[in-house]
Amino acid sequence: MAYTIREVVSYLEQIAPPAYQESYDNAQLITGNPQAVVQGILCTLDATEEVVQEAIALGCNMIVAHHPIVFKGLKSFTGRNYVERTIILAIKHDIAIYAIHTNLDHVAHGVNKKICDLLGLEKTKILAPKKGILSKLVTFVPKNATEQVLQALFAAGAGEIGEYSSCSFLLDGTGTFTPSQKANPHIGSPGKPHEEPETRIEVLLPSHVERQVLSALKLAHPYEEVAYYMQSLENEHQEVGAGMVGELAVPMSGEAFLVHLKQSMDLKVVKHTKLLAKEVSKVVVCGGAGIFLLSQAKKSGAQFFITSDVKYHEFFDAENQIVICDIGHYESEIYTKELLADILSQKFTNIALYLTKVVTNPITYI
Repeated sequence: MAYTIREVVSYLEQIAPPAYQESYDNAQLITGNPQAVVQGILCTLDATEEVVQEAIALGCNMIVAHHPIVFKGLKSFTGRNYVERTIILAIKHDIAIYAIHTNLDHVAHGVNKKICDLLGLEKTKILAPKKGILSKLVTFVPKNATEQVLQALFAAGAGEIGEYSSCSFLLDGTGTFTPSQKANPHIGSPGKPHEEPETRIEVLLPSHVERQVLSALKLAHPYEEVAYYMQSLENEHQEVGAGMVGELAVPMSGEAFLVHLKQSMDLKVVKHTKLLAKEVSKVVVCGGAGIFLLSQAKKSGAQFFITSDVKYHEFFDAENQIVICDIGHYESEIYTKELLADILSQKFTNIALYLTKVVTNPITYI
């Protein structure tokens, strides 16, 4: 079976919805014809000229990258910098570039979970869950149609809370209405008051699927006019947010954990603050630049905070409450290409998937 670029993008956006990306981000299809048939996919942290050349050599017409090659608007395409040259080369050879960035950072099965798995951390959970991305739908359904409406809502993406699905609140009551002479009521008669045993249904849903959930509601609901209201919530979404905290199966000393960290993630160097005089049992991770999470990391009770791009004066903020480890931006996210290949292989078993062999790290060590 052949798949189009649009179908691959649609699948990835189910895994990490674009609505979960930060406002500054550009996670989307950056180049490429969505209708083109996928010949092969190259997974990478960065989409650079050399990576595009690698895709051409492999016969891949799609690159799935973690970092967007384009963050802000381009006003010309003259090849004056690596961003423009990469885009020109990709377009010239019909290579699609898709970026899946902070939205993949923010899902519970994303970048930070990959780091936790590498370190053998258990009982993982989002460190700083996002607020304002959940909604509540309330609607009223005749009792004999309750199940069909519920199933339609669940299929459209409502009713999932953490590891639980098909979640709802149901309350029996009585609906009253009088159809006009022009109405075509499913129950009752025009011009006559009517009482009907109804079920009040309440379900939670991610705000970005409101439209499809309402569409499913209206298709499944038997009434000519559907009574409902949608409410935005400030509740934290426990499965979406920044950073991740987990526990070691067996606590170890700070020195031993540093060795474990370096070996597990194949690091050349680890910059860190002073070790604490206590065993390491809980660890916070954040791929990429995550020092903005330091306060939450301290409150979590973790002994180590692993991230990157920490400035000199920010190391002082550890204040002997936690060990800050800067392992490098590239090093903290390089295993994302493996994560992407794993995600894609679950769906597209007949598409050739490759991990880039290009080292895109702009930093070298001696």
